[in-house]
Parts: sequence; C-alpha cells; structure tokens
Amino acid sequence: MGQIALEGMEFFAFHGYYDEEQKIGNKYGVDLYISTDLHAAGTSDKLQETVNYEVLYRVVAEEMRAPARLLEHVGHRVLDRVLGEFPHVHSVKVRVSKFNPPLGGICRRARVTLTRKRGVQP
Repeated sequence: MGQIALEGMEFFAFHGYYDEEQKIGNKYGVDLYISTDLHAAGTSDKLQETVNYEVLYRVVAEEMRAPARLLEHVGHRVLDRVLGEFPHVHSVKVRVSKFNPPLGGICRRARVTLTRKRGVQP
C-alpha cells in the first residue's frame, strides 16, 4: 500500500454561499491524497500500473469549475469522482481551501477536509 499526493493545487473558481461570491470568484487551494497499492508500479516502472497524476489533476480541476455553495460539497464531489473513476484507490482524502474568505476580518483561508474509504458510505 502507498500514497499518492497532489498538494498545493490552485484554482480560481466561483464557489460560495453568497450570490456575490459566485459572481466575482475567489482563489482556492486543493490537496488530494489517495491510498492505493503502488507495488506493481514500483517494480514495473509502468504508468498503467498506477494512478496517473495528470488524470487525477484533471478530475479535481473539473470539479472546481462547477460552482457550489459549500466547500463541503466540492470536496464530496471530488471524493465521489476519484473513487468512481479509479477502482484501485482504497481511500481518498481531500482538503479544499478558500483563500481570504469574506468573514469580516483577517482570515488567510477557510478549509474543509473530507476522507472516505472505498465501500464505506458517509
């Protein structure tokens, strides 16, 4: 078993509870961690034996493009997509951050973290 991580992904997206947030957009960060068996890829050095990082990134980017009211919803969609499209992934952890959230004061980021294991429903 092993872990693949895509850390520090950044997107400009149109998520937010308030209509204004969905109109003007904001900067978001995503960290993705997947647990999968890396032994075959480690011994064979073949891409088809692992989870392609580029495809993982594309999945996250697609979900970030679809507006949502809540970060929790965006994270939930990422979990669903990764587990749905990569049958060899055992578990997924995603952290979605909104930079400079409109809270009426100084806050560098608001973040949610969601984790799911294959076969275990939320």
